Amino acid sequence: MREKYKPVALKNAPMEYAPSNELGVVFLFAHVARLLQFRIEEIRPQFPDCTAYRRMGDSEKKARIEFEFRSSSFKVHGHDQAKCDVIVCWHHDWPDVPGSIEVIELKRHFGVARKVWIQQAIKSQQEYLDEHDRMEWALSKRATPGDLLLMYKCAPVSAITDVFVFSGNDIARGGAGWREGDAYFGEIRRICHLGSPVFLDDLRKHRVLKTASFVRRNMQGVGLLATEYWPYLYDMILERNPAASKKLNQLRPDKL
Repeated sequence: MREKYKPVALKNAPMEYAPSNELGVVFLFAHVARLLQFRIEEIRPQFPDCTAYRRMGDSEKKARIEFEFRSSSFKVHGHDQAKCDVIVCWHHDWPDVPGSIEVIELKRHFGVARKVWIQQAIKSQQEYLDEHDRMEWALSKRATPGDLLLMYKCAPVSAITDVFVFSGNDIARGGAGWREGDAYFGEIRRICHLGSPVFLDDLRKHRVLKTASFVRRNMQGVGLLATEYWPYLYDMILERNPAASKKLNQLRPDKL
């Protein structure tokens, strides 16, 4: 049985830990609404959840707000996009959100920015990785929900072949299965498969990426943090896989 791991601690927040549901989103939004220039008129149990007015220069503009834990839930719930101006969420995981709707991802306001990890898949795991778009996977204990996972298939492939996201709400600790001892696990979801993988040899030839610790370590080790190198990795991935640009748009370096 897996033991639930401590949730993500927040910085400068009225809650000790990151929210795990929509009610937590509503609570946190109340504490940043004024900072974001919102004056709340009404919060109600039906769609849209909130009516507010947002300061725009010398005037105010009415804003119809829907609260969601994940932005993609707006689509799952079948809400009418024509009746909403703003989605306030904790995780923004909807790359195809209509352009008419602004998304406010609260984690950015409480010191929980997304991180990028190189996540290994050993030979015995690679077939399973190919067959499932959602699964539990071993993660670094420092990973937080919403983090980006660049799935690296170890030898004989030796390449980044897929982009996933940590889609669960928390990390649990349990038996590793492929080795002795415990590991930390979380639910992950595929963003896209890379038809043209990024090989380790390609990273070794890149003027900047060749200096990264994960490249110098030949992608070995647990918790290969790659956040500071994401702009270079992002460019390399899109250069080889231009069809993935739409799916990766919300994960652009300037939005991460």
